[in-house]
Amino acid sequence: MTTPLFREDAYARDADGVVQAHTPEGGIILDQSVFYPTGGGQPGDSGTLRWDGGALTIATTVKGEGEGIVLVPSEPRALPPVGARVTQSLDWDRRYAHMRVHTALHLLSVALPFGVTGGSISAGRGRLDFDMADAPEDKDALAAVLNDHVAADARVSAEWITEAELDANPDIVKTLSVKPPRGAGKIRLIRIGGGPATIDLQPCGGTHVARTGEIGALRIGKIEKKGRMNRRVYLHLDG
Repeated sequence: MTTPLFREDAYARDADGVVQAHTPEGGIILDQSVFYPTGGGQPGDSGTLRWDGGALTIATTVKGEGEGIVLVPSEPRALPPVGARVTQSLDWDRRYAHMRVHTALHLLSVALPFGVTGGSISAGRGRLDFDMADAPEDKDALAAVLNDHVAADARVSAEWITEAELDANPDIVKTLSVKPPRGAGKIRLIRIGGGPATIDLQPCGGTHVARTGEIGALRIGKIEKKGRMNRRVYLHLDG
């Protein structure tokens, strides 16, 4: 099991760790990780791993068996031995861009209140697929709604509910194709805003900025038809 440090502090850039295991493919499993593993449309983190006598560039991070998180080196090289103490450092600029885009996509799901059938995140843009028949008529108006939420500088926070509480409130799940992970007995929610001023509340395991003002200006890109009831909407960081 790897303790996911990013879940408690998405702004942690560096951390120590102890090598627990190597995978047959040459990956590294630590006891705790600031590296987010690929999931929910968000790419796995990259960065570096250093230890006494060596260093590795980490190309990406993926989920392993059970609760393990696997750091994947960019090239085959000697790995730190099991039991070694290491220092892990994120490619912070890339991760922070993912946090900005991921939070912006939550806002997009508010501005377009339709079921979400898919999505992806990169460092400069993201997209969501919506279960809707017609594309938004006015992209500028849609962007204005999003940028108003950004300008409000609303707080972004995490909270937890039980699986039973989720079952009693199924409408907070916006994704139609991917359901929140179950089995641990609790579900992580991301709230944007608070109290009666809450903008969004939905299950999510990714990393987000602390306030919407950190997202910066947003621009709507292409809107593509992907089926009779499916529209793909691209969202760009505009600066």
